[in-house]
Amino acid sequence: MPRRSRVLRSATAAVGLSLAAVALTACGGSGGSDGELRVVASTNVWGSVAQAVAGDRVQVTSIISEPSADPHSYEASPSDAAKVTDASLVILNGGGYDQFAENILESTGSKPTVNAFDLFEERTGTHAAESEGEHADHAHGSVNEHIWYDMPTVDATASAIAEQLGTLDPDGAATYRSNAEAFRTQLRQVSETSAAIAAAHRDAPVAQTEPIAYYLLQAAELKDRTPTDFTSAVENGTDPSPAAIAATRQLITDRQVRILVYNIQTQDKVTRNIRETAERSGIPIVEITETLPEGLDFVQWQTRTAQSLADALDSAS
Repeated sequence: MPRRSRVLRSATAAVGLSLAAVALTACGGSGGSDGELRVVASTNVWGSVAQAVAGDRVQVTSIISEPSADPHSYEASPSDAAKVTDASLVILNGGGYDQFAENILESTGSKPTVNAFDLFEERTGTHAAESEGEHADHAHGSVNEHIWYDMPTVDATASAIAEQLGTLDPDGAATYRSNAEAFRTQLRQVSETSAAIAAAHRDAPVAQTEPIAYYLLQAAELKDRTPTDFTSAVENGTDPSPAAIAATRQLITDRQVRILVYNIQTQDKVTRNIRETAERSGIPIVEITETLPEGLDFVQWQTRTAQSLADALDSAS
């Protein structure tokens, strides 16, 4: 059985009908039925970013907040749909990562939305050139949708949230802009750690079980040596080929990589075996997640992850 199943458009058709029914009965407009400003994020990653901008003026609700949840395969409930439909502003990752949120939005019609992946494409000039079928199979090619590890995109998303909130709540516009500026300053902690890694360990070879931390490794100027066949299969919830598994194990047993970046949220027999191989070979493990660990905000989480990467590389030197 595959480790996890992705949310396919065909697989969510029936769910989409029920969500559409909820959308028709839920409250619309720029706020809830009581006129209160409501902000809803697809995951607590973007919920934390939005809360940093909103400050004390608005409470942000995140649909996915459980550390064990997988946004790729999450299926929205009618209550989730109602939250999105009744929101004044919706924040999502986009790029097919949180497809459940995109499906709800398609059912609700026009609504103020901040799509982080769209901002990434605008900022970098790259586009996920893919057919709907490719999108359903999660085949993004060279475009990686885990953009919360890309600090310039996170910064752009925070600024877009401030702009949208300022439009919805003009009296708080200056506060939202100020909060976004303060958040930008905090993000520099992560960027400075990545730059320090690049200065000390540029082009160091690494391996990872999934391409989750792609943009962090890119900012740190590290070289991912993991066979693409391996990471693509794990990311798509299928079993890597025996050849891909053997090649990945060989990288580690021959100590051709300095560290292993390991997603602890979605594990299976194959990835656990790779981790065990790394531990036996004395290769440091850097644990990463796709949603915020309990008790941490976005900056704390990203700072800790970047520092863990730096510490692991230092110990492997």
